[in-house]
Amino acid sequence: MSEREFDVILHGATGFVGSLTAAHLATNAAKARVGISGRSKDKLLALRDSLGVDWSVVVADAADPAALRELARSTRAVATTVGPYAKYGMPLVRACADAGTNYADLTGEVLFVRESADECHHLARASGARIVHSAGFDSVPSDLGVLMLHERVAADGEGTMADTALLLVSMRGGVSGGTIDSMRLQVDALKADPSLRPAVADPYALSSDRAGESAVGRVRDSALPTHDPLLERWVAPFVMGPFNSRIVRRSNSLQHFAYGPDFRYREVMSVGQSPLAPLLGAAVSAGLGGLAAGMALTPTRRLLDRVLPKPGEGPSGKVQSSGHFRIEVHTRTSTGAQYVATVAAEGDPGYAATAVMLGQSALCLGLDDLAADGGVLTPAVAMGDHLVDRLRAEGFELTVARVA
Repeated sequence: MSEREFDVILHGATGFVGSLTAAHLATNAAKARVGISGRSKDKLLALRDSLGVDWSVVVADAADPAALRELARSTRAVATTVGPYAKYGMPLVRACADAGTNYADLTGEVLFVRESADECHHLARASGARIVHSAGFDSVPSDLGVLMLHERVAADGEGTMADTALLLVSMRGGVSGGTIDSMRLQVDALKADPSLRPAVADPYALSSDRAGESAVGRVRDSALPTHDPLLERWVAPFVMGPFNSRIVRRSNSLQHFAYGPDFRYREVMSVGQSPLAPLLGAAVSAGLGGLAAGMALTPTRRLLDRVLPKPGEGPSGKVQSSGHFRIEVHTRTSTGAQYVATVAAEGDPGYAATAVMLGQSALCLGLDDLAADGGVLTPAVAMGDHLVDRLRAEGFELTVARVA
């Protein structure tokens, strides 16, 4: 990549998650040339002054393709928090793909990632741009957890991964107004165009090679509580599982199905092993189903809109600092060996921890010598062990152990 004015530009820096990411960069990017971008010069200057940094300010509106093209040409990498991405994201993706500029975002929107891949994968591959979606709690822990398992299994000579499940062990944190707004937008898109439903429901919606997917590995999203035979406990659906699992499957397909011909992947949350676990699992399933139905029906949607967080809103600093997450990714290999990867961190997963994940992804894409070719990629494919090492240095737990 030719010399650029910046190593990293953080777009949407004055938003809720953007300002948290900017604060992380302010204390962790001393060697990087950083710029901050958004619609309001005054807000950007105020943010810069509050952080005590001398970063340059770049004024660019998400609805101004010309300004976004200029932004993309000025930097090695862009990290953006401006969502919902289906509404605001594509012009910046196009600009980065055309300019050969690396890109990271926080999307959890299947339709947006599919549109990005369909429209920009080959353009980004030709220009060398690494377009990396979902570089926060969606879907870094899932993607890196599976990648670490794959690397350990291969190093131990234990064949390939087969039955694989992510288990959310524990999580504490608030709910993002931006996340809720993304959910609203996708519900509205499906209501306006029901023909999109199969694409959203398809577990392989983001695969780069549908014809190459193994028939053995085909799975459905978990919708009901069940006693999982691999995890040996009662589990319920994990609200982020339907999106994260599609990112993991895209990683596998982009790596020519390196995880194995029998790779089957799902994401669930633990509801314990007590006699009440099935009832708790049923309550979780009913709650998730009720939220989805409530978003789709006009009367309940109006009520939910009154009580759910608005875009730009988020939890208090106390909630953010007291949050945490711990996930385990379990696999049984083709030889019968069993391994578990653990990914855990302190801080609200959707805010404090996500700001670290996005900030380190931006630095990784802007500074590190990455081997991955360009294209619409995933965190595991684009950054892999580089991001693992960076997050470990920030206090994240990322480990793999053989258990049988």
